Amino acid sequence: MMAFYLSEISMTFSDEKSEKHATISDMPLPSHAVRKHPSIPLKGGVEASIRQLVQRSDPGKVFTPADFLHLGSRAAVDQALSRLVRNGALRRLRRGFYDKPREHATFGRLLPDTTKIAEAVAEKLQLRIQPSGAYAANLLGLSEQVPLKLTFLTDGPSRTVTVGKQTVILKHTTPKNMATAGRISGLLIQALRHMKQAQMDVKTISKLHQTLSDTDKLILRQDAHLAPAWIGKIMQELSNAERIE
Repeated sequence: MMAFYLSEISMTFSDEKSEKHATISDMPLPSHAVRKHPSIPLKGGVEASIRQLVQRSDPGKVFTPADFLHLGSRAAVDQALSRLVRNGALRRLRRGFYDKPREHATFGRLLPDTTKIAEAVAEKLQLRIQPSGAYAANLLGLSEQVPLKLTFLTDGPSRTVTVGKQTVILKHTTPKNMATAGRISGLLIQALRHMKQAQMDVKTISKLHQTLSDTDKLILRQDAHLAPAWIGKIMQELSNAERIE
């Protein structure tokens, strides 16, 4: 049976004057990074509780210790994670990052979804991220290109995260660009910026009309003022049209 193997996950921190390297796990957790979880009945100690949460998660889910600190001390969580890695319930991607592996009938254990890695980094550091560039266009169905390097805008420092042959780029941007982060309007704004105004023909607009839900169009209407003028005009046009089923 064929299998894919992970190389180390590395990060690059950069600014205009210098560039330095560090691992994700070298960065301290913010004081508010322990995330709140819904009340889920769990039985047993820290390891048993983590195992139950992992079992209830979808294959491909990426975890950090911060996901489990509501169950016990950091030392207890780390020990439990190490044991779960040894018995195959989790896979260690890099110190401080784990996933519940996805299994393929032919190829065995697959690499984690690069988007899940980006989400885990954002959660650990308490950052917001917004897909941009060719990746945003692909998510909206405006492009069939799946870039090897996925680009996200963020309100934190710029970083580059490499997982095997896949790369996630986190680019620091302005508060205005992050005002629509996590909403359909943010995705559309970044996709259209990538495609450029000249590429927005009738066929492309029609495709968006059919893809977007009525709820999506309401959000576009609310957020149109946050977009560049030409994109805001398209958002208004889309929000005023009835969806074609």
